Amino acid sequence: MKKYTYIDLFAGAGGLTLGFDTAGFQNVFSVEYDKVYANTYMKNFPDHKIIVDDIKNIDERKIKKLVGKNKIDIIIGGPPCQGFSIAGNIGRNFVDDERNRLFKEFVRFVELLQPRMFVLENVAAMERHNKGKTIKEISDEFKKCGYDIKHKVLLASDYGVPQERRRIFIVGTKKENTFQFPEKSSKIVTIKEAIDDLPKLESGESSHIPNHVAMKHSKQMLEKMSYIQDGGNREDIPENIRPKTGDPRKYIRYNSKKPSYCVTGDMRKIFHYSQNRALTSRELARIQTFPDTFIFYGNSGQIQQQIGNAVPPLLAEKIAIQAKEVLDNE
Repeated sequence: MKKYTYIDLFAGAGGLTLGFDTAGFQNVFSVEYDKVYANTYMKNFPDHKIIVDDIKNIDERKIKKLVGKNKIDIIIGGPPCQGFSIAGNIGRNFVDDERNRLFKEFVRFVELLQPRMFVLENVAAMERHNKGKTIKEISDEFKKCGYDIKHKVLLASDYGVPQERRRIFIVGTKKENTFQFPEKSSKIVTIKEAIDDLPKLESGESSHIPNHVAMKHSKQMLEKMSYIQDGGNREDIPENIRPKTGDPRKYIRYNSKKPSYCVTGDMRKIFHYSQNRALTSRELARIQTFPDTFIFYGNSGQIQQQIGNAVPPLLAEKIAIQAKEVLDNE
Protein backbone atom coordinates (compact mmCIF):
# COMPACT_ATOMS: atom_id res chain seq x y z
CA MET A 1 0.00 0.00 0.00
CA LYS A 2 1.33 3.43 -0.98
CA LYS A 3 2.35 5.67 1.90
CA TYR A 4 1.51 9.29 1.32
CA THR A 5 4.26 11.77 2.15
CA TYR A 6 4.00 14.76 4.45
CA ILE A 7 6.00 17.64 5.90
CA ASP A 8 5.23 18.94 9.41
CA LEU A 9 6.01 22.64 9.86
CA PHE A 10 6.05 24.06 13.44
CA ALA A 11 6.17 20.45 14.62
CA GLY A 12 6.48 21.13 18.37
CA ALA A 13 6.71 17.90 20.37
CA GLY A 14 4.94 16.03 17.57
CA GLY A 15 1.17 15.78 18.15
CA LEU A 16 0.27 16.21 14.48
CA THR A 17 3.20 14.02 13.44
CA LEU A 18 2.09 11.18 15.70
CA GLY A 19 -1.45 11.32 14.34
CA PHE A 20 -0.31 11.26 10.71
CA ASP A 21 2.25 8.52 11.38
CA THR A 22 -0.42 6.40 13.07
CA ALA A 23 -2.68 6.87 10.04
CA GLY A 24 0.09 5.49 7.80
CA PHE A 25 1.64 8.64 6.33
CA GLN A 26 5.40 8.90 5.63
CA ASN A 27 7.31 11.86 7.07
CA VAL A 28 9.81 13.52 4.71
CA PHE A 29 11.01 16.14 7.18
CA SER A 30 9.76 18.38 9.99
CA VAL A 31 10.71 21.86 11.18
CA GLU A 32 10.84 23.13 14.78
CA TYR A 33 12.53 26.28 16.04
CA ASP A 34 12.64 25.50 19.79
CA LYS A 35 15.54 23.21 20.75
CA VAL A 36 13.75 21.77 23.81
CA TYR A 37 10.64 20.86 21.82
CA ALA A 38 12.86 19.49 19.04
CA ASN A 39 14.69 17.26 21.52
CA THR A 40 11.40 15.67 22.59
CA TYR A 41 10.50 15.24 18.91
CA MET A 42 13.84 13.62 18.04
CA LYS A 43 13.69 11.20 20.98
CA ASN A 44 10.17 10.05 20.06
CA PHE A 45 10.64 10.02 16.27
CA PRO A 46 14.26 8.86 15.86
CA ASP A 47 13.72 7.89 12.21
CA HIS A 48 12.43 11.32 11.18
CA LYS A 49 14.50 14.19 9.84
CA ILE A 50 13.88 17.35 11.89
CA ILE A 51 15.31 20.74 11.00
CA VAL A 52 15.93 22.77 14.16
CA ASP A 53 15.94 26.33 12.84
CA ASP A 54 13.82 29.42 12.29
CA ILE A 55 11.65 28.52 9.32
CA LYS A 56 12.49 31.78 7.52
CA ASN A 57 16.12 30.58 7.30
CA ILE A 58 15.08 27.59 5.20
CA ASP A 59 15.34 29.01 1.69
CA GLU A 60 14.07 27.55 -1.57
CA ARG A 61 17.35 25.78 -2.35
CA LYS A 62 17.41 24.05 1.04
CA ILE A 63 13.72 23.10 0.82
CA LYS A 64 14.27 21.45 -2.55
CA LYS A 65 17.32 19.61 -1.23
CA LEU A 66 15.32 18.33 1.77
CA VAL A 67 12.46 17.18 -0.44
CA GLY A 68 14.80 15.48 -2.92
CA LYS A 69 12.93 13.24 -5.35
CA ASN A 70 9.85 13.04 -3.13
CA LYS A 71 6.55 14.45 -4.29
CA ILE A 72 4.92 15.96 -1.21
CA ASP A 73 1.32 14.85 -0.80
CA ILE A 74 0.43 16.99 2.22
CA ILE A 75 1.89 19.80 4.35
CA ILE A 76 0.65 20.04 7.94
CA GLY A 77 1.32 22.45 10.79
CA GLY A 78 0.08 24.98 13.31
CA PRO A 79 1.93 28.28 12.82
CA PRO A 80 1.81 30.50 15.93
CA CYS A 81 -0.26 33.63 15.21
CA GLN A 82 0.00 36.47 17.73
CA GLY A 83 -1.60 39.26 15.72
CA PHE A 84 -5.21 38.86 16.78
CA SER A 85 -5.22 41.64 19.36
CA ILE A 86 -4.26 44.40 16.92
CA ALA A 87 -5.32 43.16 13.48
CA GLY A 88 -8.55 44.86 12.47
CA ASN A 89 -8.53 47.34 15.36
CA ILE A 90 -6.38 49.95 13.66
CA GLY A 91 -6.93 49.04 10.04
CA ARG A 92 -4.13 46.48 9.93
CA ASN A 93 -4.86 43.22 8.16
CA PHE A 94 -3.97 39.84 9.67
CA VAL A 95 -1.71 38.87 6.78
CA ASP A 96 0.17 42.21 6.92
CA ASP A 97 0.83 41.99 10.67
CA GLU A 98 4.53 41.20 11.18
CA ARG A 99 3.69 38.99 14.16
CA ASN A 100 1.91 36.64 11.76
CA ARG A 101 4.92 36.18 9.50
CA LEU A 102 4.98 32.50 10.51
CA PHE A 103 1.61 32.03 8.85
CA LYS A 104 3.14 33.53 5.70
CA GLU A 105 6.03 31.06 5.98
CA PHE A 106 3.49 28.21 5.91
CA VAL A 107 1.99 29.77 2.76
CA ARG A 108 5.49 30.06 1.26
CA PHE A 109 6.11 26.31 1.64
CA VAL A 110 2.70 25.50 0.17
CA GLU A 111 3.24 27.85 -2.78
CA LEU A 112 6.71 26.46 -3.51
CA LEU A 113 6.02 22.73 -3.12
CA GLN A 114 2.40 22.67 -4.37
CA PRO A 115 1.40 19.62 -2.29
CA ARG A 116 -1.85 17.87 -3.19
CA MET A 117 -3.27 19.01 0.17
CA PHE A 118 -2.45 20.95 3.30
CA VAL A 119 -3.86 21.01 6.83
CA LEU A 120 -3.36 24.09 9.01
CA GLU A 121 -4.40 24.02 12.69
CA ASN A 122 -4.87 27.08 14.86
CA VAL A 123 -6.85 28.72 17.65
CA ALA A 124 -10.64 28.76 17.25
CA ALA A 125 -10.70 32.58 17.53
CA MET A 126 -9.28 32.74 14.02
CA GLU A 127 -12.69 31.91 12.52
CA ARG A 128 -14.63 34.85 13.98
CA HIS A 129 -11.78 37.31 14.34
CA ASN A 130 -12.32 40.75 12.82
CA LYS A 131 -15.92 39.83 11.97
CA GLY A 132 -14.83 36.98 9.70
CA LYS A 133 -12.40 39.08 7.66
CA THR A 134 -9.33 37.26 9.00
CA ILE A 135 -10.39 33.79 7.87
CA LYS A 136 -11.29 35.24 4.47
CA GLU A 137 -7.82 36.82 4.23
CA ILE A 138 -6.23 33.49 5.08
CA SER A 139 -8.39 31.61 2.58
CA ASP A 140 -7.57 34.17 -0.13
CA GLU A 141 -3.81 33.70 0.43
CA PHE A 142 -4.15 29.97 -0.25
CA LYS A 143 -6.53 30.49 -3.17
CA LYS A 144 -3.79 32.57 -4.82
CA CYS A 145 -1.59 29.44 -4.56
CA GLY A 146 -4.24 27.38 -6.35
CA TYR A 147 -6.15 25.74 -3.50
CA ASP A 148 -9.82 25.16 -2.72
CA ILE A 149 -10.40 25.79 1.00
CA LYS A 150 -12.58 24.32 3.74
CA HIS A 151 -12.38 25.19 7.43
CA LYS A 152 -14.14 24.15 10.62
CA VAL A 153 -13.75 24.61 14.37
CA LEU A 154 -13.63 21.19 16.04
CA LEU A 155 -14.29 20.46 19.72
CA ALA A 156 -11.83 17.71 20.66
CA SER A 157 -14.23 16.02 23.10
CA ASP A 158 -16.53 15.28 20.13
CA TYR A 159 -13.84 13.01 18.68
CA GLY A 160 -12.83 10.79 21.60
CA VAL A 161 -10.38 13.23 23.22
CA PRO A 162 -11.15 13.68 26.95
CA GLN A 163 -10.84 17.45 26.77
CA GLU A 164 -12.89 20.57 25.97
CA ARG A 165 -10.47 21.94 23.38
CA ARG A 166 -11.62 24.02 20.39
CA ARG A 167 -9.33 24.49 17.42
CA ILE A 168 -9.81 25.48 13.79
CA PHE A 169 -8.62 23.21 10.99
CA ILE A 170 -8.13 24.73 7.53
CA VAL A 171 -7.84 22.18 4.71
CA GLY A 172 -6.80 23.00 1.16
CA THR A 173 -6.85 20.77 -1.90
CA LYS A 174 -5.61 21.34 -5.45
CA LYS A 175 -8.80 20.02 -6.99
CA GLU A 176 -12.39 20.53 -5.89
CA ASN A 177 -12.32 20.14 -2.11
CA THR A 178 -13.98 16.82 -1.26
CA PHE A 179 -12.44 16.66 2.23
CA GLN A 180 -14.96 15.66 4.89
CA PHE A 181 -14.26 16.52 8.52
CA PRO A 182 -14.41 13.43 10.75
CA GLU A 183 -17.74 12.33 12.19
CA LYS A 184 -18.33 12.97 15.86
CA SER A 185 -17.88 10.07 18.29
CA SER A 186 -20.99 8.67 19.94
CA LYS A 187 -19.23 8.52 23.33
CA ILE A 188 -17.75 11.34 25.40
CA VAL A 189 -14.59 10.27 27.30
CA THR A 190 -14.27 11.71 30.82
CA ILE A 191 -11.06 12.78 32.51
CA LYS A 192 -11.52 9.97 35.04
CA GLU A 193 -11.66 7.36 32.28
CA ALA A 194 -8.47 8.81 30.81
CA ILE A 195 -6.23 8.99 33.89
CA ASP A 196 -7.74 7.10 36.83
CA ASP A 197 -5.55 3.99 36.42
CA LEU A 198 -2.31 5.95 36.94
CA PRO A 199 -0.59 5.54 40.33
CA LYS A 200 -1.99 7.82 43.04
CA LEU A 201 0.45 10.54 44.12
CA GLU A 202 0.66 13.11 46.87
CA SER A 203 2.21 16.55 46.54
CA GLY A 204 5.89 16.19 45.55
CA GLU A 205 5.75 12.42 44.95
CA SER A 206 7.05 10.68 41.84
CA SER A 207 6.41 7.29 40.22
CA HIS A 208 8.00 4.74 37.92
CA ILE A 209 5.96 6.07 34.98
CA PRO A 210 7.81 8.69 32.89
CA ASN A 211 6.55 12.27 33.41
CA HIS A 212 4.18 11.12 36.20
CA VAL A 213 5.62 13.38 38.91
CA ALA A 214 3.45 15.53 41.19
CA MET A 215 4.51 19.12 41.73
CA LYS A 216 5.25 20.13 45.32
CA HIS A 217 2.61 22.51 46.65
CA SER A 218 2.93 24.87 49.61
CA LYS A 219 1.03 24.12 52.83
CA GLN A 220 -1.21 27.11 52.17
CA MET A 221 -2.07 25.88 48.67
CA LEU A 222 -2.74 22.35 49.92
CA GLU A 223 -5.12 23.72 52.55
CA LYS A 224 -7.03 25.81 49.99
CA MET A 225 -7.42 22.98 47.50
CA SER A 226 -8.51 20.54 50.23
CA TYR A 227 -11.83 22.38 50.52
CA ILE A 228 -12.66 22.22 46.80
CA GLN A 229 -15.00 19.38 45.87
CA ASP A 230 -14.95 17.25 42.69
CA GLY A 231 -15.98 19.74 39.99
CA GLY A 232 -15.96 22.65 42.46
CA ASN A 233 -14.24 26.04 42.47
CA ARG A 234 -12.81 28.73 44.74
CA GLU A 235 -16.26 29.36 46.24
CA ASP A 236 -15.75 26.10 48.20
CA ILE A 237 -12.76 27.65 50.01
CA PRO A 238 -13.56 29.39 53.35
CA GLU A 239 -13.86 33.13 52.76
CA ASN A 240 -11.02 34.08 55.10
CA ILE A 241 -8.44 32.18 52.97
CA ARG A 242 -10.19 32.31 49.59
CA PRO A 243 -8.23 34.05 46.78
CA LYS A 244 -10.09 37.30 46.06
CA THR A 245 -8.53 38.13 42.69
CA GLY A 246 -7.00 36.38 39.72
CA ASP A 247 -8.16 34.21 36.87
CA PRO A 248 -11.55 32.60 37.66
CA ARG A 249 -10.33 29.53 35.75
CA LYS A 250 -7.85 28.88 38.57
CA TYR A 251 -8.53 27.31 41.98
CA ILE A 252 -10.95 24.84 40.47
CA ARG A 253 -11.10 21.05 40.56
CA TYR A 254 -11.67 18.85 37.53
CA ASN A 255 -15.09 17.24 37.31
CA SER A 256 -14.51 13.49 37.18
CA LYS A 257 -17.71 12.96 35.17
CA LYS A 258 -16.75 15.34 32.35
CA PRO A 259 -13.89 15.83 29.89
CA SER A 260 -10.98 17.96 31.10
CA TYR A 261 -10.71 21.69 30.69
CA CYS A 262 -8.52 22.69 27.73
CA VAL A 263 -4.89 21.79 28.49
CA THR A 264 -2.58 24.81 28.32
CA GLY A 265 1.04 25.45 29.28
CA ASP A 266 0.10 26.27 32.89
CA MET A 267 -2.32 24.00 34.75
CA ARG A 268 -0.83 24.42 38.24
CA LYS A 269 -3.98 25.80 39.89
CA ILE A 270 -6.47 23.32 38.47
CA PHE A 271 -6.61 20.30 40.75
CA HIS A 272 -7.09 16.55 40.39
CA TYR A 273 -10.72 15.52 40.91
CA SER A 274 -9.86 13.27 43.90
CA GLN A 275 -6.19 13.80 44.81
CA ASN A 276 -4.90 16.91 46.53
CA ARG A 277 -2.54 18.21 43.83
CA ALA A 278 -2.32 19.57 40.31
CA LEU A 279 -2.16 17.07 37.47
CA THR A 280 1.15 15.57 36.47
CA SER A 281 2.57 15.99 32.98
CA ARG A 282 1.71 12.36 32.24
CA GLU A 283 -1.91 12.95 33.19
CA LEU A 284 -2.00 16.04 30.96
CA ALA A 285 -0.40 14.01 28.15
CA ARG A 286 -3.08 11.32 28.58
CA ILE A 287 -5.76 14.02 28.30
CA GLN A 288 -4.08 15.09 25.05
CA THR A 289 -4.17 11.37 23.97
CA PHE A 290 -0.40 10.85 23.92
CA PRO A 291 0.49 7.23 24.77
CA ASP A 292 2.54 6.55 27.90
CA THR A 293 5.42 5.46 25.64
CA PHE A 294 5.70 9.05 24.40
CA ILE A 295 8.18 10.70 26.78
CA PHE A 296 8.58 14.48 27.13
CA TYR A 297 11.95 16.08 27.88
CA GLY A 298 12.89 19.37 29.57
CA ASN A 299 12.04 20.93 32.92
CA SER A 300 8.48 20.71 34.27
CA GLY A 301 7.43 24.09 32.83
CA GLN A 302 8.87 23.29 29.40
CA ILE A 303 7.16 19.89 29.38
CA GLN A 304 3.77 21.38 30.24
CA GLN A 305 4.21 23.94 27.45
CA GLN A 306 5.00 21.17 24.97
CA ILE A 307 1.92 19.20 26.00
CA GLY A 308 -0.37 22.24 26.09
CA ASN A 309 0.69 23.45 22.64
CA ALA A 310 0.27 20.06 20.94
CA VAL A 311 -2.55 18.92 18.69
CA PRO A 312 -4.15 15.84 20.33
CA PRO A 313 -2.70 12.90 18.35
CA LEU A 314 -6.06 11.08 18.28
CA LEU A 315 -7.74 14.08 16.63
CA ALA A 316 -4.76 14.48 14.26
CA GLU A 317 -5.12 10.82 13.28
CA LYS A 318 -8.81 11.27 12.49
CA ILE A 319 -8.00 14.29 10.32
CA ALA A 320 -5.25 12.26 8.61
CA ILE A 321 -7.63 9.37 7.85
CA GLN A 322 -10.02 11.81 6.18
CA ALA A 323 -7.13 13.35 4.23
CA LYS A 324 -6.11 9.90 3.04
CA GLU A 325 -9.61 9.35 1.64
CA VAL A 326 -9.24 12.47 -0.51
CA LEU A 327 -5.81 11.37 -1.75
CA ASP A 328 -7.04 7.83 -2.46
CA ASN A 329 -9.93 9.11 -4.56
CA GLU A 330 -8.11 11.66 -6.67
